[in-house]
Amino acid sequence: MDWRERALAGRPDLRPVAVEALHVTLVFLEYLPEKEIGTAASTAFEALDGLRAPRLAVREVRPVPSRDPRLFAVDLADEDDRATAVHQAASAALAAARLYRPEKRPFWPHITLARVKRGERRVPPPPEDPAPPAAPFDAGLVTLYRSTLRPQGALYEPLARTVAGDALDPASGSAAD
Repeated sequence: MDWRERALAGRPDLRPVAVEALHVTLVFLEYLPEKEIGTAASTAFEALDGLRAPRLAVREVRPVPSRDPRLFAVDLADEDDRATAVHQAASAALAAARLYRPEKRPFWPHITLARVKRGERRVPPPPEDPAPPAAPFDAGLVTLYRSTLRPQGALYEPLARTVAGDALDPASGSAAD
């Protein structure tokens, strides 16, 4: 994340997303009663059994929307559509269990880097120098989060975790040997 800190340095018009909140959203569940959270986690996680861990790489930083952006996100290349397969498996299982209504828009693997501060207009993207890291990375850790919206940004509380594929050690969240 050193790159992100350098790219956003001196940008009073942007609010960087907290490092611990950086993630790729696979499925957005909306509100679930507390008693259904365990069922949602087990339903989604069981659907991932046998899938390969996603391998992602940074393509570019994109404004969202492209004109008069509200945020800037890292667009991710999805090697062999592995992240898409994880998304589709979790989405289908949760929809079949009536815990989720699939979105109409296509899945887009990305990480939100920064949000435009309220009241700012015509905000330019972060500079291309320094360039974002190009090395691909494995993203096998899958977490069910509860998000709480706050004025200073969303707070993400991990409720359950699993691993898609064998790329990560679930106990440490780091690459397995």
